[in-house]
Amino acid sequence: MSAEPVVARFRGSRQEVDFGGAVMVPDSALWGAQTQRAVETFTISDLRLPRSYTAALGSLKRAAARANTDLGLLAPPLAEAIVASAGEVADGLLDDHFPVDVFQTGSGTNTNMNANEVIANRANQLLGMPLGTKRPVHPNDHVNLGQSSNDVTPTVVHLTAQAAITHRLVPAFSHLAASLRALAEATDDVVKPGRTHLQDAVPIRLGQEFLGHAGQIERTLDRFRSAQSGLAEVALGGTAVGTGLNTHPGFAGRVVAALAAEFDVELRETENHFQAQNTLDAVVFASGALRTAAVGLLKIADDVRWMSSGPRAGLGEIEVPGLSMGSSIMPGKTNPVVAEAVCQVAAKVTGNDATIALAGGRGSFELTVMTPIVAYSLLESIELLAGAATVFADRCISGIRATSAGPAAVERGLMMVTALSPRIGYDEAAAIAAEARTSGRTIREVARERTDLREDELSELLDPRRMTGSR
Repeated sequence: MSAEPVVARFRGSRQEVDFGGAVMVPDSALWGAQTQRAVETFTISDLRLPRSYTAALGSLKRAAARANTDLGLLAPPLAEAIVASAGEVADGLLDDHFPVDVFQTGSGTNTNMNANEVIANRANQLLGMPLGTKRPVHPNDHVNLGQSSNDVTPTVVHLTAQAAITHRLVPAFSHLAASLRALAEATDDVVKPGRTHLQDAVPIRLGQEFLGHAGQIERTLDRFRSAQSGLAEVALGGTAVGTGLNTHPGFAGRVVAALAAEFDVELRETENHFQAQNTLDAVVFASGALRTAAVGLLKIADDVRWMSSGPRAGLGEIEVPGLSMGSSIMPGKTNPVVAEAVCQVAAKVTGNDATIALAGGRGSFELTVMTPIVAYSLLESIELLAGAATVFADRCISGIRATSAGPAAVERGLMMVTALSPRIGYDEAAAIAAEARTSGRTIREVARERTDLREDELSELLDPRRMTGSR
């Protein structure tokens, strides 16, 4: 959603005055002079911070008003109006009034002031006052009371990421892990050639391959939980530089507890506000966990693509659901389209991680100054991964079926000779493999001629199921 279409929906204008002088604001817009200046300055992209971020920001402002009232710092009538209007922000009723570009002031001040102005103007409307009066509710003095953009922005980033990982990402990856476990059990009796370096290796069960994939996702979930522990620590209460100037000592604790309850996540005020505002380390760590998840999905999806290749000119060991036409020119062609989509998500998340890593290092002295793009990239990665994991599980993994190609290829595998090595020695086994490769015969056929092993011994040693072990 670009700035122009949003602003264009507002007709007429009103004049507001701030520290920079007079500025014209659209008549019915709930934002004020500070937001308008940002709209006019940051005409860089059509990217906006996501709905989840705006919702969390509204929830924080609502909790702040309640906390300040409890502390005797905000008059109840004003607080009630702020709570009501901030609730409308949280519920998405005022989304059209958040037009600021993602690419803005590095502390997120423009979006914080956007929220302050919208909430103050809407509160004044509810109290019967016209827009732009800043009376009786003032965006800075009342809505932003006890806060700074410098502690609000990182707090909202942590909160939204924590909620998205808890309620979207962890369930999605848990579902994918369970789907892979189920597929592993369903295909555990299918013996196929193993492959290392894309070359023949000793046999493996198809179920064991998928068991490995399930284990990869399960360990990814552990990394998510480690990331959540860091994201639970928030900066609120530090105000401008971490010293807590102009905020009540009991303010942040009340707000954080309210947000933790509302979003059903672990959240706590940091014990070291300086590090919480001059670094994004917890977010960089979380993004690293997301990148690792993306790499894992890429590996699994690529294995699915390879195993389903063909179906006649490739490996063709599994069939994946044919969900759509695969070609506009080749009739009847189907492709592993879901696996391909998952690979693209992995590429995008990896790129987002690079953005976050670069931004995380831009903490000059007391403040990081690339936080908005970090918020956008992190939340996008979480949503993309959650969506990809769900679709992968439901539209691909759950529909995979084993073919006869894998078992049929086992006897032709050259590395079957590995099972003979303990009996006849490595060098002789290598010679048998070389002859089998050159002649096109199987290991069993060549071993009959070159060794004195009895037929029953060959059958026992070259039993592919026995080679795969009991795991």
